[in-house]
Amino acid sequence: MDAYADNKKRGADDFTQGNIAVKLAKFMLPVLGALVLQAMYGAVDILVVGWFGTTAGISGVSTGSNIVNLITFTISGLSMGITVLIGRYIGEKKEERIGRIIGGAICFFAAVSLALAFLLLVFARTFAILMQAPAEAVDLTVIYVRICGGGIVFIIAYNVISSIFRGLGNSRLPLIFVAIACGVNIAGDLLFVAVFHMNVAGAALATVMAQAVSVGLSVMIMRRQNLPFSLKKADICFNKEIKNFVKVGTPIAFQEVLTQFSFMALCAFINGLGLAASSGYGIANKIVSFIMLVPGSLMQSMSAFVAQNVGAGQEKRARKAMLIGMGIGSCIGIFIMMSALFQGELLSGIFASDEIVVEKAAEYLKGFSLEAIVTCILFSFIGYYNGHSQTVFVMIQGLAQTFLVRLPMSFFMSRRPDVSLAWIGLAAPSATIFGILLNVMFFVIYTKQMNQRRNR
Repeated sequence: MDAYADNKKRGADDFTQGNIAVKLAKFMLPVLGALVLQAMYGAVDILVVGWFGTTAGISGVSTGSNIVNLITFTISGLSMGITVLIGRYIGEKKEERIGRIIGGAICFFAAVSLALAFLLLVFARTFAILMQAPAEAVDLTVIYVRICGGGIVFIIAYNVISSIFRGLGNSRLPLIFVAIACGVNIAGDLLFVAVFHMNVAGAALATVMAQAVSVGLSVMIMRRQNLPFSLKKADICFNKEIKNFVKVGTPIAFQEVLTQFSFMALCAFINGLGLAASSGYGIANKIVSFIMLVPGSLMQSMSAFVAQNVGAGQEKRARKAMLIGMGIGSCIGIFIMMSALFQGELLSGIFASDEIVVEKAAEYLKGFSLEAIVTCILFSFIGYYNGHSQTVFVMIQGLAQTFLVRLPMSFFMSRRPDVSLAWIGLAAPSATIFGILLNVMFFVIYTKQMNQRRNR
């Protein structure tokens, strides 16, 4: 039996052979589908609250979701270490170590969940005030954060389970998991907000309920799969594999923390411009979450794809995958950019009926639109480096983007007397272009170092 057939039998996909574009696209599409459905969580919350709740409710969900997203994206970054290590062990034919990774992850993330739940429940109001939530939306923000904080264990569990399957080369099951959650969330939003008029509280309850159902069903589905590893009771402990995936994932998570802080700071800058600007940015931010789906799926797919090829010693194939990913992402990004640039009001009008709020959202999207293309290039680089475990550089370049470009430019633009959300939105692609330049320079240096090591 060849390697590919063997991997398929055991529930893992082999990225070390076959057509790169076809394999990358085949893996990326379910990842993209899962991210689309995941983005619909927040989008549906905003949409339903926008139509059946209040303007202050839109601001409350927007500000509260920024706080919760800080947690979600940080955990997603940290669990990327699991994805990379599992992919590496599959490429190295060391599948017996995967059970230890998962057992350690269960204990580690259970402890993290308890700590984060405490922080969100106790300090929700402090976070809302730090975010400069408009006075009308402070209490609503607190409600959203506390309810999501109470269910944070389910949000974390979903991200960890998905990272495990992406490491195995299986992007289809995470798509099924999030599809289940999305359906439950839509039903919950309509029931709690449209029927019971619970406004922000209803949106938060629907989100937590959806994640809980998704995790429960995903565990049931996992037990029926023919997986390439065994998980024993003895594996579920604080073992040495925790150090390994934390070492890889921590720089990614730290970058995500600071990146999300930068978006929270941006939200705070815009909150200071009034309720209409705050609500408009909230709607634009949900559209932005859809714009970023292609780059996000590209990065996750690239990390898993490259990790397997690095483990198998196929560096040229890994490098070629990165370039193909850039091409695929950029071609799609052109169409997305044009939609955001010229159809911003049409897109924003889906989420709210207030003309001023829609106008403010479209204004922000005009400045942000270029990000749809340049982030595909940047995230292909990042996926390539993640697959090589070069996550410290990924963290450094992310910090440089945030503190040297995105935050200073956003702050400066928000303080101009003729302030426009379009100019504030332009800070994102400006920071990304700066990041691409850093990544190109590091690629030249890193490639030279690998060639020197190979020639010794």
